[in-house]
Amino acid sequence: MIKEIKGLHHVTSMAADARQNNKFFTDTLGLRRVKKTVNFDEPGVYHLYYGDEVGTPGTVMTYFPFAHMMRGRPGVGEVGETQFSVPKGSLASWKERLAAQGATDLEVDTTFGSDRLRLQGPDGDGFALIETPDDTRTPWTGAGVSENAAIRGFSGARLRLHDIAATAELLGFMGYERAETEGNVTRYVIPGGNGADTIDLEALPQAAFARQGAGSVHHIAFAVEDRAAQLKVRKALMDTGYQVTPVIDRDYFWAIYFRTPGGVLFEVATNEPGFDRDEDTAHLGTDLKLPTRYEPYREKIEAQLVPLTD
Repeated sequence: MIKEIKGLHHVTSMAADARQNNKFFTDTLGLRRVKKTVNFDEPGVYHLYYGDEVGTPGTVMTYFPFAHMMRGRPGVGEVGETQFSVPKGSLASWKERLAAQGATDLEVDTTFGSDRLRLQGPDGDGFALIETPDDTRTPWTGAGVSENAAIRGFSGARLRLHDIAATAELLGFMGYERAETEGNVTRYVIPGGNGADTIDLEALPQAAFARQGAGSVHHIAFAVEDRAAQLKVRKALMDTGYQVTPVIDRDYFWAIYFRTPGGVLFEVATNEPGFDRDEDTAHLGTDLKLPTRYEPYREKIEAQLVPLTD
C-alpha cells in the first residue's frame, strides 16, 4: 500500500472565459490568484491558479480558460463536485454573499454529518462549501470575506462513477480508508492528511458518461512531499499495472498522471518547489510567468491573452 499520499494537491478544471473565471474565484469566493501562467501544451491559453496566501497544496484550484469553449455535460467518469472547507456556522453568510453576486441553484443540505452549501460556478461547475469545525488552516481573506467565513482549502472531492468497486480498490491502495456510506455515496479518508483528505465515490449505474467542456474537471491531483516520494508512488502504481506517465516538470511541482478504472484522470504532484520559486509571496499571481521554452515568444503569447481585469 502507498503511504506517501497526504490528500489533494490541486484540482484543475476548464472554463470558457478567463476574466469571468478570475472574477469568480478572487471576488466571489475570495481566494488569492497565486499564479498567472499558460497551459504548457497550448501557450495561447492561460493556466490560472487560486488558493491561500502561498498556494499551499490542498488549497489550489486551477483553470484552463479556453475562450468560447462549449459547456461540459455532467455525467459519470468525472469529478462531479469539488468541495471546499469553511468554518462552522458560515453557510448563512456564504449563501447571502453568493446570492447577492448572482449565484443561483444554491442548496443547503447535510452529508456525512456536515452542513454544506452546493453551488455552481460560472460554467456550471459543481462546488460545495462544507462546514468543517476543526480545520486549522489559515485562510486568505480577500474581497471582503471575513476570517470567520473564508475558505480554508479543499475538504475533498466527489467522483461520479458507474461502478465504484475498482476505484475504491485503487483508493485503498493509495492509502485511503473507507469511512462510511450514505445512500449511493461512500466516503474515503486519508488518516492524518493535509485537510484536503476525503474522496467521495458516488455510484450512478444508469447515468450517461460525462462530456468534458467548460465547467468540467480536467484532472484531480494528489499531494506527495517531494520527488523521492513521487518516484515511490510511480513505481508502486506501475507494479500494480497502471500506465503512468514519466515525471513532468510543471515549474511549481513535478507531476505524473494515470487514468483510473472509472475514467477519471489522476495526477500525483509534489509539494516542492512551490509557487514562490519565481515570485515573492507579496506578488504571487501578479505577472505572467512563462516556462523557459516559451520566453522567446513572450510578446506573441501576451498578445493572445486577454487582460484579466480592466
